[in-house]
Amino acid sequence: MPQQQISHPLAPGFNLNGYRIDKQLSQGGFSLVYLAYDAAEMPVAIKEYLPYGLAQRSGTSPVPEVKAEHRDAYNQGLASFFEEGRLLAQLDHPNVVRVLNFFRANQTAYLVMRYERGRTLQEHIQKHRGPLAESFIRNIFVRLLNGLREVHMHKLLHLDIKPANIYLRSHSQPVLLDFGATRQGLGASEFALKDVYTRGYAAPEQMCTDEAQGPWTDIYAVGASLYACLAKGTPLSADLRMQEDRLEPALLRWGKEYSPQLLELIDWCLRLPAATRPQSVFALQKVLGGQLLDLVDPAWFEAKPE
Repeated sequence: MPQQQISHPLAPGFNLNGYRIDKQLSQGGFSLVYLAYDAAEMPVAIKEYLPYGLAQRSGTSPVPEVKAEHRDAYNQGLASFFEEGRLLAQLDHPNVVRVLNFFRANQTAYLVMRYERGRTLQEHIQKHRGPLAESFIRNIFVRLLNGLREVHMHKLLHLDIKPANIYLRSHSQPVLLDFGATRQGLGASEFALKDVYTRGYAAPEQMCTDEAQGPWTDIYAVGASLYACLAKGTPLSADLRMQEDRLEPALLRWGKEYSPQLLELIDWCLRLPAATRPQSVFALQKVLGGQLLDLVDPAWFEAKPE
């Protein structure tokens, strides 16, 4: 990827279609996220489509600069981002971030989301002393999978599930954040693929453009997030595992601390071949909910990737 400056965010106080920008919250490979306030002075989070490597805001104008050779890829991603907003706005689930509005402006697009208060699972892992209780882990992920199942039912993939994108409200109610990687419309662009995934949580097929992605791809990330809860750190990246798999199986590493059922589930989700992982979240919900399951029973595999 060529060297490029980080894009300037919209300035504090900028009026964006009736929303007042307060500050930038984060920046990823596809987007910037702002804290803003609506006309009723209620806080919202606004995600702006601004793909690194394809567009840049370098001056005072709110309109991003896009070079001619990147225009087609930029427009393709823009259309996909806007369509994602339309689909996500149809979701109303307590464990999925709520999209309140979506619109085009400044030759780009924006998603307006409910502003969540709390802290991320990543922050909880880092601040918690000692191992996390299995009951806590099960409680978080059973509910999180309810939300992910709803996402998959709407023919969407998240593609960036990780502890930093799992927010914990009061009473540890989880909510799945940041669907910034769901756009696959930029697949032809080398630039766009660089920052789509997060190493350690991305499945092998996310690093190989010719392999099918599906619910099993998000399920790998769920397994990696569970592994991170136990390890208190990011698992070995899938690309390194494909060269030489040095990731210690959860069942071997924590066999004396957690139930075999939970550990076998994590190892199942983290299998490198996509077809050998769970193919839907339903089986995971059964196991995390305490129901025994033959973890290698192919009857649980649905819609295997070709």
